[in-house]
Amino acid sequence: MSDSELWIFGYGSLVWRPAFDHAESSAARISGFRRWFWQGSTDHRGVPGAPGRVVTVLPEAGAVCFGRAFRVESSVEAEVLAQLDQREKGGYARFEVEATLVREGESANRVSALMYAATPGNPNYLGPAPTEVIARQIYASAGPSGPNVDYAFELAAALRAMSADDAHVFEVERALREVIRQEKGAEAGSGATGR
Repeated sequence: MSDSELWIFGYGSLVWRPAFDHAESSAARISGFRRWFWQGSTDHRGVPGAPGRVVTVLPEAGAVCFGRAFRVESSVEAEVLAQLDQREKGGYARFEVEATLVREGESANRVSALMYAATPGNPNYLGPAPTEVIARQIYASAGPSGPNVDYAFELAAALRAMSADDAHVFEVERALREVIRQEKGAEAGSGATGR
């Protein structure tokens, strides 16, 4: 593989729904970053005034973030980057990172990759919050790309499928399932008293 090849590293919705033309993909990881549900989404999983919560990555010494890397053919590179710039316009900027491809039976292969990440300076940044608060916001949010709950569950399932551990994502997933259980119980209870 040459250094001139374009690789995209995805750690959020790109992991399970890349929706762009690519020649190959691989499970991958980057070092020195941790994934958090700290970015607001007003154009995909929420709306202005009622943002959903999606992930971004922030630098953290010793951390490892698992995701997927996608190789893009040069013939569609401009089209793919234009597509991704539009998709990630809600506060995300491009960064270059070194990604390690994770392929069974192969030695580690590092590639230079582009990654979209939202930094604390962007207007949609929500920052940290207690896990239950994050889960309740996700539960209540939906946008043009669908319910925020779907985003959280799809990400957790995709990480689990690649045997990738992410304490924060899985903690939010557990809290979200508990919120759903509570809300369904409350609905059942209010329905029972109304009879």
